[in-house]
Amino acid sequence: MKTFKATAKKLKEGMQVEVESNGFKMLFDEPEQMGGTNKAINPMSAALSVMGACQTIVAFMFAKQMDIDLEDFFVEIEGDMDMQALMKQNGNRTGFQEIRYKMHFKSSASEERLQEFSDFIEKNCPVSDTFNQGAKLVNEGIVKE
Repeated sequence: MKTFKATAKKLKEGMQVEVESNGFKMLFDEPEQMGGTNKAINPMSAALSVMGACQTIVAFMFAKQMDIDLEDFFVEIEGDMDMQALMKQNGNRTGFQEIRYKMHFKSSASEERLQEFSDFIEKNCPVSDTFNQGAKLVNEGIVKE
């Protein structure tokens, strides 16, 4: 078992949040209509991006091992979110209701073989697994500073 860690801290301007993880920093923000400055990607779009990145890494990591000639690969991803649930705080789910994606392969492999590989990618991508199966969220309390 490996534990991954990140620390998120709001910056002074708008809704900007800097996240530090594994020695890297990422900036997140919201569009102006949500109180942000629109200077960085919003967290929900980032979540979709992270899934696409993970699927792409898994594809290239395992293509040779699975005897797939993978010349190029990319993923198109979209998700539906109920913005009124977020803004009205009415008890409805505020996360994605559905996430849809298409994997694009440039390969000499057959369509059937690529479908099998697509299933493998989905099953072995940790981010896809987290979205699909969920993860237990544990609030470990607060720290007053």
